Amino acid sequence: MKHMNSEVKEERTSNKKRIDLFLVPIVLIAAFLNLFKIWTDEYANAYYTAAVKSMLQSFHNFFYASFDPGGYVTIDKPPVVFWIQTISAKIFGFHGWSVILPQALAGIGSVLLLYVLVKRTFGVWAGRFAALAMALTPIVPAVSRTNNIDSMLVFTLLVATWMLFRAVRTAKFGWVLAAFAMIGVAFNMKMLQAYMVLPAFYVFYVVATKITWKKKIAFLTTATALMLAVSVSWAVVVDSTSADKRPYMGSSQTNSVLELAFGYNGINRLTGNTSVTGSSHKQPAQAQQQTASSETKQTSNSNAESSQSSNQSKSSSSQKMQAPDGGNQNGMFNTGNPGPFRLFQKGLSDQISWLLPFVIFSIVGLFAGVKFKGPYTAKQKESLFWLAWLLPVAVFFSIAGFFHQYYLIMLAPPIAAFAGAGAVALWSMYKQHNGWKSWLLPSGILTTAALQVYIMSPYVSSIGVAPIAGVGALGVILALVLAIRKERKNSVTNYLGVAAMVVLLAMPAYWAMTPIIYGGNSMLPAAGPDSSSGMGGPPSTATNSKQSGFNGMQPPGSSDSNSSSNNQMQPPSGSSNSGQMPGGSSKNNGQMQMPSSSSSKLSSSKRKSGGMNAEVNTKLLNYLTKNNTGEKYLFATTDSTSAAPYIIKTGKPVMAMGGFSGSDPILTVSKLKSMIKKGEVKYFYLSGMGKGGQSDVITWIKENSKEIPSSKWQSTSSSSQQGPSGNGTLYEITLK
Repeated sequence: MKHMNSEVKEERTSNKKRIDLFLVPIVLIAAFLNLFKIWTDEYANAYYTAAVKSMLQSFHNFFYASFDPGGYVTIDKPPVVFWIQTISAKIFGFHGWSVILPQALAGIGSVLLLYVLVKRTFGVWAGRFAALAMALTPIVPAVSRTNNIDSMLVFTLLVATWMLFRAVRTAKFGWVLAAFAMIGVAFNMKMLQAYMVLPAFYVFYVVATKITWKKKIAFLTTATALMLAVSVSWAVVVDSTSADKRPYMGSSQTNSVLELAFGYNGINRLTGNTSVTGSSHKQPAQAQQQTASSETKQTSNSNAESSQSSNQSKSSSSQKMQAPDGGNQNGMFNTGNPGPFRLFQKGLSDQISWLLPFVIFSIVGLFAGVKFKGPYTAKQKESLFWLAWLLPVAVFFSIAGFFHQYYLIMLAPPIAAFAGAGAVALWSMYKQHNGWKSWLLPSGILTTAALQVYIMSPYVSSIGVAPIAGVGALGVILALVLAIRKERKNSVTNYLGVAAMVVLLAMPAYWAMTPIIYGGNSMLPAAGPDSSSGMGGPPSTATNSKQSGFNGMQPPGSSDSNSSSNNQMQPPSGSSNSGQMPGGSSKNNGQMQMPSSSSSKLSSSKRKSGGMNAEVNTKLLNYLTKNNTGEKYLFATTDSTSAAPYIIKTGKPVMAMGGFSGSDPILTVSKLKSMIKKGEVKYFYLSGMGKGGQSDVITWIKENSKEIPSSKWQSTSSSSQQGPSGNGTLYEITLK
């Protein structure tokens, strides 16, 4: 810490070195958290993995990001990330880890980029702390270890940030264009979510550039126009292509990319209006949970490796969502109640908010004495950039009607940047006895430690009392000692400052490791002792690694006599070791409990965590293959979750008639009749889920088909993998 007082000299010295030796262990930590044992995730997020399998088969599927090899329907996101995943699978072979690898590398790249961005202006120590904070933010490795989009999105936005900073330093308009074009590329990863950073880009460029207002407006207008052109380029090509020559745009109601961007993947996330049938009203929570989005349904498709507890079959069949700890779930999927303190509520705070109090004190220190009209220093300008990134995104998550925990990775860069820059700034103010500013450091340490105790308190039965008490006690002691020794200057004080930062990063580091320790969830990644459940809240009560999420659901063709209900989504039931970590002992004696050998199998064996339906029914597959007489589709089913594992397993077309959730208005009865007459499909697997807007089609299938006896295709093994489709029925239709 003593080097912080001479950060300018330190930076110059560091710049002369080819490698910052302090950065090496930080990168190694990030590599470990993002890469270690990703090879155990065989299916990853099966919905997206199936798309990669399909995209490998033809350029047509590749360009449109088709979910199925037959080019029937696309996935619910634009294609750029999946293009990258497909290229990775082409190079390394089609595996779960090969589709995860690009996101894992993006997570590591984000750590490096943040180091570069912060170091240049705030000093080398600020860059190191920022990089370490980014690496240890729990939701960052949790997301980066999956084939979800957000890790790559954040990396792309940080690349755009680097370009913008370079544009200001070099005064070259080309870099401004490049920065905004990169946001356009990010739009083609996750649509409107990429635009969350635009306030920061506009504010920073206006404040940081020394050109006339006329030029600022002209340059920003031109750059914005380019960004919009790049953003809609793929959408325009797709929407202008005849509908019969391309797949249906999945999760849209009008077969339009632009509608998908501004509706389903846009405004609906803010309003919480997740209607998928074209109506404008908000759906009840239960309907939202089943149809809102790909990630929504994948919450119910909790980790296939999380197993069913011994008394789970006795659980209530009520469909009301509950929190993993058995309490009422106030927000969908553990996202809490909208309000100014939402990010401090359980389920969100342990993913992203560990350092937020310290960040708030850092912001106060960094902007202390700043005048509205300037002039601004380079540090103040870049602080303004990170603040303009942090605040709008934080406000969105505080009021949004619908999102998932892993979206919070969007907050990681500004929080980490302020943690690094603030650590150096507050330390300097503390050492220089800058009046009231010198109290910001001990105050920040004290309040941050207090919040971390609050964050960990719901997990006392899982992690024990010791780490909670340790963080609280050490935080108070170090803050008080620093306050008492404020007037002294010696090496002891320096060590106290280092110790304080170690204490504040200790539990985020542990939380960041939980997807490795306990197993992750590739559909809804979240960190924490219950990370494999995908709920990311207080400890889940499920204890068997086959099913930690919802019970009563089986894959097509399976049968389980122990299931307490059919075709119903249910939360985890209580168990004899309620509140414990999977496999944990009921006697923790204040010590942090590690997983037992039974639960640690998550880390040592292949995890088919692409959904409860990540196992195919071999008997069903054999029957369909044997009786296929040249039909294009192996079979048709209501939704993508039933289809995905069969696409992954065989590479053959399987028709998800209603798209992801089964509610897309893709098929009509007349169109289906035509497909059957042409010999494109004859087998239909139907369950009680996923009807949505295709009820007429489902009714027609049932009325005009013959039911295949279950003895010919249905597995009777009670050990079958759990799945989302329940005990459905197989039908055959042939029309002349």
